[in-house]
Amino acid sequence: MADTLLDDVAELLHRAAADVVLPLFGKLDAAEVAEKAPGELVTVADQRAEELISAGLRRLRPGSLVVGEEAAAEDPGLLDHLRDDGDVWLVDPIDGTSNFAAGKRPFALMVALLTDGAPVASWVLDPLAETLAVARAGGATLVNGVPVRTAEGVPPFGSLRGTAITRFLPPEARRRAEAGGERIGELLPGQHCAGREYLDLLVGSQQFVLFWRTLPWDHAPGVLLVRQAGGVARRFDGSEYHPAEEGRGLLVAANERVWAETCDALDLA
Repeated sequence: MADTLLDDVAELLHRAAADVVLPLFGKLDAAEVAEKAPGELVTVADQRAEELISAGLRRLRPGSLVVGEEAAAEDPGLLDHLRDDGDVWLVDPIDGTSNFAAGKRPFALMVALLTDGAPVASWVLDPLAETLAVARAGGATLVNGVPVRTAEGVPPFGSLRGTAITRFLPPEARRRAEAGGERIGELLPGQHCAGREYLDLLVGSQQFVLFWRTLPWDHAPGVLLVRQAGGVARRFDGSEYHPAEEGRGLLVAANERVWAETCDALDLA
């Protein structure tokens, strides 16, 4: 019997986007947007999409556990299950909620599957751009059904292009990174949507992206996509990223040489 998991979860995300997310895009009223933490918004679309996606994932894998962003906001103890035996889903129903709430793009729907604590599959859907990326551990990363590989070479020094989300960095680290960005090439400010940053790296629009905050639903899906496409995702100290491990700082790059060159130029170590 064929394994249809990648298609089944993709269909679920498309359905959540079509039935819940897009009908509310640009149509939210003030009562449908709340601040769940300082600077962190949640909308009725986030809540409804997470409910739909979570129910669908449980049907696909009976007995599995879902750790959704909104559920974890209510019960942080859910995060303790990311190294559990069996299947655990990570769900970000709308990545880029601040954009979505403001009626702006981009935003994305994201899911990752961990089995016995190891990331084994991931999905990122940008519904407005109609871009879907999926991957399984040990397989290819597909963007709209086409296998992709991140760039293998390194542009000449001074012509790298990437994103550095520096607003959360400690002041001294932010100063060093921004100064290094002036030397390395084009340093982009970020799109307030981690999912779109990962997609842009996969399709070659940028060669690296730097994050400080590394919440698991924001990064587990994209990290697996990038790794399966030949890219690199590590903490600033060179350690590998895992969604269950607390820590700050993540540099994602198209390949080993870009990672090393960017880490050195931005003075991250």
